[in-house]
Amino acid sequence: MKLVASQQRIPDSDKVTVNVGLVDLAQVDLLVNEGFYSNRTDFVRTAIRNQLLVHADAIRQTVVRKRFVVGQHRYSRKELEQVVAAGEKLDVHVLGLAVIEDDVPAELASAAIATIQVLGAFIASPAVREALADRTHT
Repeated sequence: MKLVASQQRIPDSDKVTVNVGLVDLAQVDLLVNEGFYSNRTDFVRTAIRNQLLVHADAIRQTVVRKRFVVGQHRYSRKELEQVVAAGEKLDVHVLGLAVIEDDVPAELASAAIATIQVLGAFIASPAVREALADRTHT
C-alpha cells in the first residue's frame, strides 16, 4: 500500500522497478525497434494488462470473497459519525484508492474503523494514519 500525504495530489499511477534478464530485455528492445511497441514501458504495460485479463476470474472472485471496494472510496466525517452512532465499526477493504477526508479527526477514524486493507494508495492525514496503524494491513 502506498501512503500519500493528504495535501498531495491523488496519484493515478505508481512506479515499479523490475530486473529483467539481458536476453529477455534484448527481445523487448527488438519488438520496440520493429514497431510492435512504442517503448519498453508500453511493452510492460501491455504485458501487465494481458496477465490481468488472464487472471480476471480469480481477481473477481477474490474481490467478492474479501469484499473489496474496487476503484476509489472516500470516507467522510459524516459517514464515519453515522457508523459510530449506529454502534458499528467498518472493515475497510479497497482495491485502488482509499481516502479519509481531511476533516476527519483521528479519534473518529479510530472509533469507526476496525480494520483497513488497501491494495493501491491510502490517503489520510498523518494523525489518522497513526491512529489506524495498528489495524492497517497491506
